[in-house]
Amino acid sequence: MRWKGRRQSSNVEDRRGMGGFGGMFGGGVRGGRRVRSRRKGGIGSLIIMAIIVLFFGKNIGLNFGDILGGGGLEQVIQQPQSAQRSPQSNAQQEEIVKFVKVVLAETEDTWTPIFARSGQRYRPPSLVLFDNSTPTACGTGKAASGPFYCPGDQKIYIDLDFMGELQRMGAQGDFAFAYVIAHEVGHHIQTLMGISEKVQRQKRQVSKIQGNAIQVKMELQADCLAGLWANHTEKRNAILEEGDIEEGINAAAAVGDDRISGGRLSRKHYTHGSSKERMNWFLQGFKTGDIASCDPFSRTSF
Repeated sequence: MRWKGRRQSSNVEDRRGMGGFGGMFGGGVRGGRRVRSRRKGGIGSLIIMAIIVLFFGKNIGLNFGDILGGGGLEQVIQQPQSAQRSPQSNAQQEEIVKFVKVVLAETEDTWTPIFARSGQRYRPPSLVLFDNSTPTACGTGKAASGPFYCPGDQKIYIDLDFMGELQRMGAQGDFAFAYVIAHEVGHHIQTLMGISEKVQRQKRQVSKIQGNAIQVKMELQADCLAGLWANHTEKRNAILEEGDIEEGINAAAAVGDDRISGGRLSRKHYTHGSSKERMNWFLQGFKTGDIASCDPFSRTSF
């Protein structure tokens, strides 16, 4: 990936070396009693409405905030526990930090005009670098859970050692890590569009197994939005080098539920989708570059 010498985002908070402050923030989706909602509505229809309001609302008199709520659903790319983690040198860590800042900046430069074309303002997420554990509005974030997005504070949390974990999982190359960041930004887009909160409401009305199926679609949409980011960013800045998309595909496959569980997890317990689904939805976004095509809620997964 051609990233050196490009703009670095200032929306990065470095908490490395600060230790864990678990429990400072309560609540979020990890704590507290959930109140079952009586409100019903199809997930497919909410995606369509979100897209209509985001991209056409200004012209048809709809207010973006009237029908779309704010976030409330934590998203985690689960990573397997590694027997040993090879420490990175300070120079390696700082090079990765620069890379992360550039990728985050590229997401800002891609999503800002997409929102602007619909008359909306893009509010970028902050990205928190941490090690071991850190407080979040969704509870205590732990490195063992892998990178995640918390809608409560609209921040992405990443332990840089996950890049090495990706490599051990078979996802080599810098663009593999860029895919992970873009996926988490995809969850931020879902929060801004009100999709995250409405999915959470829908999950509270159904069984655990049905909720898992809804959650899978949530993750697949974030994969598609990551692919869409790659499409638009390549057109704008020509960032891709030979093999980059393959690196992204391999990363999507590496974090599939079937791959992570070694095939031991049954489909009804999936929460992120199979390797094949994740690869295909990433490619869907990359090939089309169209946000309307990133809708696994109203169509059968690939």
